[in-house]
Amino acid sequence: MVERKREQGDLRIGQMIVRILVSMVVLAVAAFFTPYFTIRGFVPLLLAAIVIGVLDYLIERFTGFDATPFGRGVTGFIVAAIIIYLTGYLVAGVTVSFLGAILAALVIGIINMIIPGKGVF
Repeated sequence: MVERKREQGDLRIGQMIVRILVSMVVLAVAAFFTPYFTIRGFVPLLLAAIVIGVLDYLIERFTGFDATPFGRGVTGFIVAAIIIYLTGYLVAGVTVSFLGAILAALVIGIINMIIPGKGVF
């Protein structure tokens, strides 16, 4: 029984690490292709992936709303853009305008449709 819980805990930690790495790649690609959205360095990229994941989790936990850019229509797209915009204020090294957040949500939504599994949001 204890061994099973340990294996499940290791699996969750491993899943979180993989999700953060995938989020970092998606954010880096989005920042590269999106005007008005820049991430300067590895540490801000890591922190941005974590902050976006935490904000998405909190919104989903307290409202039951999944902030997937294309998964929930216009509302999900707007919530994803707001999360990206807030990340610009919370993480030093991330610069994003509101237009940049909208464009980044669009790029991230497209990437999430191409990459199977749970991407950034």
